[in-house]
Amino acid sequence: MKYGSLVFGESEFLVVKKYLENNISIEDYAHKNVLELLCQNMSTAMVLNNSDIPFDIITLNSTIKVTGASGIRQTFQIVSPEKNDVKQNKISAISSLGASVIGRALGDRISYGLPGEMMSLVIEKVNQPTTANTITTKVQSTKKVKIH
Repeated sequence: MKYGSLVFGESEFLVVKKYLENNISIEDYAHKNVLELLCQNMSTAMVLNNSDIPFDIITLNSTIKVTGASGIRQTFQIVSPEKNDVKQNKISAISSLGASVIGRALGDRISYGLPGEMMSLVIEKVNQPTTANTITTKVQSTKKVKIH
């Protein structure tokens, strides 16, 4: 992970935690494993003021593009569970794919899929919603900053 752990804004951290606690659907055992890993990663996540979230972090309502070695290229938006609509490329933050990317950063690599069919995907592009921190965007687009 680019920043060493997942990164969340304070309010978004609480929202995602609530989604996890209220989730009643498990797609399969791989989904269960991804949700458990998200819970573990959230226990060590950096939780920042909402205004301090770096521009390259995947937040709720971010649109992201992932690519894989097999030539796969997929662009989708991370949304709340009730707005999930695969046909519109809106993926729930607690689906297998959503839980794999939420809180991660541009350039991070994830493993996605079922055992035996796992694929490695790289986060190639992150567009946060218009509420994103534009000051951080300007600073970090010209200078790399490592957050500890």
